[in-house]
Amino acid sequence: MSTSPSDRNPLWSDPAIPPAWPFPLAERSAVLPWPRALFAVCGLFEWVTLAYLAVLSFLIVIFRHNLPAAYLYLAAHLFLAVALVALCWAGARWPSPALRFLRHWYPMLLFLGFFEELHYLVRLIHPGWFDPGLIQFDFAIFGVHPTVWLEQFATPALNDFMQFAYMSYYFYGLILGAILFAHKEQHSFWQVMTATAVAYYLGYLISILFPIEGPYHTLAGLQRGELTGGPFTALMGFIESWGRVHGAAFPSAHVSGSFAALLGAWRYRRRLFWGFLPFFLAMLVATIYGRYHYVADVLAGLVVGAFGWTLAALLQRRSARESQLLSGRPRSLLDLPQ
Repeated sequence: MSTSPSDRNPLWSDPAIPPAWPFPLAERSAVLPWPRALFAVCGLFEWVTLAYLAVLSFLIVIFRHNLPAAYLYLAAHLFLAVALVALCWAGARWPSPALRFLRHWYPMLLFLGFFEELHYLVRLIHPGWFDPGLIQFDFAIFGVHPTVWLEQFATPALNDFMQFAYMSYYFYGLILGAILFAHKEQHSFWQVMTATAVAYYLGYLISILFPIEGPYHTLAGLQRGELTGGPFTALMGFIESWGRVHGAAFPSAHVSGSFAALLGAWRYRRRLFWGFLPFFLAMLVATIYGRYHYVADVLAGLVVGAFGWTLAALLQRRSARESQLLSGRPRSLLDLPQ
């Protein structure tokens, strides 16, 4: 007796959430030759991540003379690539709540890990810094150094608010993703994750090609002292003491990643967008007020975040068309096997 799509995957009962692939794993092996059957379980997010690892590894090979223990990085990237494919395969072969949760949320760890790696890779190509150009850019527009000028307004209360605003970037993608995940809106979830990945990865590569220290280092001699405040200032200081990356300031990853999530909120949860917007605008100011970035970093972060969202949408549509041609069945823009 033949089975309907809804028998194979209960999510077919909701026309808004069809499965990413119309065949179970066993049937995929029958229609796709090895190793394509294995890689078919990977979603667009994984392909974007694998492409980033490939480009990064290529740069490491070319400029390995500038990176101590370069081959350890190459080995780690290869291991990570294999682990990503294995996780996707395991999630399709042995579906379970634990694997499903891990399959959806491991990108958050990747973003953080790749950013921390920049501490060692940011000067892979160029031994020096390009801050003077951005300092001149800011000064030409404002006639002052914005981070230095803003110091006149500093108070412990304002410092603490600005640090809170700066920290809010951690929650945009997390909150939006949790809502989409809870409502099983797979396409929307992975659209946001993929857009965030494109924005982050492109920004990371730019920071390697164009290394920037940031005003915390370059303009320290013009500042009158540290920005003191309350609990959020202390918490941010603790985080920075363990995770501050020297360099990788251009473009601002805070801005690019959070802007991609903000665009996702505009597309999928309009009310959430309006809730995020005041904190996002405050965060843009906080990145400069807190001496983390130049204005040029923030502007570049907005451009990269918008580009990440646009490119991810284009890739999703292309992936959907190719999958529809292969399967012969209409489906939404979804990449993840259920």
